[in-house]
Amino acid sequence: MALDELKSRLPEYAKDLKLNLSAVIGNSDLPQQQLWGTVLSCAMATGSKPVLAELEPQARELLGEQAYTAAKAAAAIMAMNNVYYRTTHLLSDHEEYAKLRTGLRMNIIGTPGVDKLDFEFWCFAVSAINGCGQCLDSHEQVLRKGGVDRETVQVAIRIAAVLQAVASVLDAEAALAG
Repeated sequence: MALDELKSRLPEYAKDLKLNLSAVIGNSDLPQQQLWGTVLSCAMATGSKPVLAELEPQARELLGEQAYTAAKAAAAIMAMNNVYYRTTHLLSDHEEYAKLRTGLRMNIIGTPGVDKLDFEFWCFAVSAINGCGQCLDSHEQVLRKGGVDRETVQVAIRIAAVLQAVASVLDAEAALAG
């Protein structure tokens, strides 16, 4: 299993991350599509080769073609949106920038090809990794209005946090090894 291989690559000092990988992915109560779409979109958002190499094949196996593509699309669109909205929100004149037309194509958000709430869940998780408060608020509101409870929203945050931490450790260890 990809998860076991990923855990085996973590050094002993990251034992908590091994345990958390098991908890947030291996023992998840999320439906398979929601879980593995989140895993894939978050793995892409980390940009970590080892994380992607271990988790992408299992995501491809467990997701239908449309869900697989939509999860990757969530990572792609949020890579753009998170930079744009985080930046305009951080500007001291953010109220005025919010009035301007964005001018960026985001059609995939309206027609992702999968259940809208799954796609929102993936976008929310990627936004957690990318640190965009405005996108987090926006996607969380859609999820909550769609009937997703706070505990389930928290699961997306936990998956994002653990995968980002795993990516950071593996990438740092690779850099230290030369």
